[in-house]
Amino acid sequence: MTKIAVFGYGLVGHTCLKALIDTPETIVGVFTHPDAPGEPLWFPSVAQLAKDHGIPVIATEGPKDVNVLAALQDMQPDLLFSFFYRKMIPQSILDIPHLGSFNMHGSFLPRFRGRAPINWVLVHGETETGATLHHMVKSADAGAIVDQEAVTIGPIDTAFDLTHKVSKAAVRVLLRQLPALKEGRAPAIPQDDTKATYFGGRSAKDSQIDWRQCAWQIHNLIRAVPYPYFPPAFTEYKGEKLEVRANRLPEGKYLEATAKPGQVIAKGEDWIRVACGDGEDFLDITALSRPIAEVAIGDMLGKSEPY
Repeated sequence: MTKIAVFGYGLVGHTCLKALIDTPETIVGVFTHPDAPGEPLWFPSVAQLAKDHGIPVIATEGPKDVNVLAALQDMQPDLLFSFFYRKMIPQSILDIPHLGSFNMHGSFLPRFRGRAPINWVLVHGETETGATLHHMVKSADAGAIVDQEAVTIGPIDTAFDLTHKVSKAAVRVLLRQLPALKEGRAPAIPQDDTKATYFGGRSAKDSQIDWRQCAWQIHNLIRAVPYPYFPPAFTEYKGEKLEVRANRLPEGKYLEATAKPGQVIAKGEDWIRVACGDGEDFLDITALSRPIAEVAIGDMLGKSEPY
C-alpha cells in the first residue's frame, strides 16, 4: 500500500481526504490549519475527519514550521497531496515523497492561478472553471498538469454552489489518476504560461460594492462571497458597514428616470431595488445584515459623491 501525506483544508480538502480514506492506501498524516478566530466556518473539518479515522493530525500555522519537516521526514510518505491548503509548501517538503508532490487547484489552469480561485472566477463573471491536479513546483500553481476537469458555472451559482461542483470534479480527477500516481507514471503536461492569469488573496476592500458598476458586476461580487464567506460583500449605510448577503437580477434592464448609483428606488416586504451603473441600471437586494424593513426608498447605499 502507498503511504500518503495530506495537506488540506475546507470543503475540497475534506472531500478529497474522504475519497483517499475510502481507498486501501495508508494516510500517514494530515496537516491542516487551525481554524481562524472570527471566521465563520460553513465547511466540514478536515482535522475531525482525520481524527475520526485514527489518522495523525498536525495543525500548524504553516509548513515552514520545523516540526512539520521533522514529522514528514519521520513519516516518509510515498506521495504528498495538497487540497486547498492555504500556504505555499517549501521545496524541502516537496522533495520528500519519492513519487512526487501534487496540488489540487480550484480552477482550469493555467487561468486563475493563486489564492481564492473559486471566488475570483465568479467576480469576473466566468462561465467555466475546473479542478486541476498538477505537480507542485516553487511557483504557485505553475507545475505541469496531471489531469483536469472543467466545471460549468451557472448565472446564479454562488461560491457555495461552485465549491461543491469543484469538489466533486476534484474527487473524480484524483481517483482517476491515483493508479498512475502510485506507479510513478503521472502525466506531466506543461502549462502554457502565456495564457496564465494570477490572483492573490482577497482582502476586505475587495468585497466593497461600488454601485457605479453595472448590475451584473455587482451581482457577481455578491454571489462570489456570500455570507458567511469572509469578507462578505458590503456597502456603507448611514456611516455604518452593511453586509449585502443575497440579490436577484430583475427582468427589467433600465430605469425610466436616472437615479444616483446606490439609491434605493423601490422596495417590497423582503427586497429593495438599488440603482447602479450609470443610474439607469438596477439590482434587487433580498438579504442584508440588518432588516430590510429598516431601509427606506430614497436612502443611499455606499459612498456619497465623489467616490
